Amino acid sequence: MPAKKKTHKTKDGRTAKKGLYYNINKKRKEGKKMRKKGAKGAPTAADFKRSAKTAKKPKKKSKKK
Repeated sequence: MPAKKKTHKTKDGRTAKKGLYYNINKKRKEGKKMRKKGAKGAPTAADFKRSAKTAKKPKKKSKKK
């Protein structure tokens, strides 16, 4: 069996690591329910903080005259 890829293509064509939000969106797409807060294996507040550090920053809006 081949090894699983640790990266994926994003909507805007970038290559990114499979992280917390990748897994959350994958689970939603499959229609599965998320784990309850505090359940074993559920993401903690620290996990969300850590993933926010690596998130793509929103582009600044430029003023048009």
